[in-house]
Amino acid sequence: MKHIKIERDGAVGIITIDRTERFNSLDVATAQDLRKAALQFARDSAVRAVILRGAGGIFCSGADLKYIRSGGDGADLSYLAPEPSAGGDRFGEIFKQILEYIHSTISEIKRAPKPFIAAVDGIAAAGGLGIAMACDLVLASDRASFEWAYSKTGLTGAESSTFFLPRLIGLRRSMELVLMNPRIDPERALRIGLINEVYPAAQFDAESMAVAQRIAAGPTGAYAVAKRLINEAAGVDRLDYHLDRELESLARSADSSDFAAGIDAFFSRTQARFKGK
Repeated sequence: MKHIKIERDGAVGIITIDRTERFNSLDVATAQDLRKAALQFARDSAVRAVILRGAGGIFCSGADLKYIRSGGDGADLSYLAPEPSAGGDRFGEIFKQILEYIHSTISEIKRAPKPFIAAVDGIAAAGGLGIAMACDLVLASDRASFEWAYSKTGLTGAESSTFFLPRLIGLRRSMELVLMNPRIDPERALRIGLINEVYPAAQFDAESMAVAQRIAAGPTGAYAVAKRLINEAAGVDRLDYHLDRELESLARSADSSDFAAGIDAFFSRTQARFKGK
């Protein structure tokens, strides 16, 4: 796997997104490999806890907008869509290819009979925010930040973000993230219930590993049952249905004139002029 690194430290599995030249964003191949890694550790009985992190002081910035703007890769597109549409800026179709794998990864994380721990060092934005929120615990370094970011390019939310945010931080704060798009520092993230703990960046890897090792040494069979029961109580049994809704909604928004304006403004570093359609 080119941009997804996996390793073991005792009973702890570690998945690292290592695509720092693209801010640890996910193209189709990287999203495929992330799913493979999550599935491998989810089903390995010798792995009792999993850390998901990003390399280079970045967690994840979601789907790769440069890849999407360039039209994706024909081989990637034909894998799930044998006859991709020709001509025009059909960005939604390319988003779908990536989100199919990211959403499948999120489903694996929630179904896994073991804890997944997001270790967020640096920015977690858009899909990166959603992936982190889908994990069972979220630990952050003191240089971490969290951002909705979808609205910068005229997109609706996906990657579980619209599912977990209201459950974690409530309706009012969720709408603040969507409408105002603040960049949330780790202290505020902790205060509003977005994350579990903050550690100094210099000790972050060691502290995250210590948490994972402590959990891995615990009664992981009981943890698995408790995780399932808590998820049922929170309505997470509806997650897959909601992920499908997110995917279809984002794909439609990606084919809008607002997204075309938003992605051009994103790469030209100008202010997008949205028309609401």
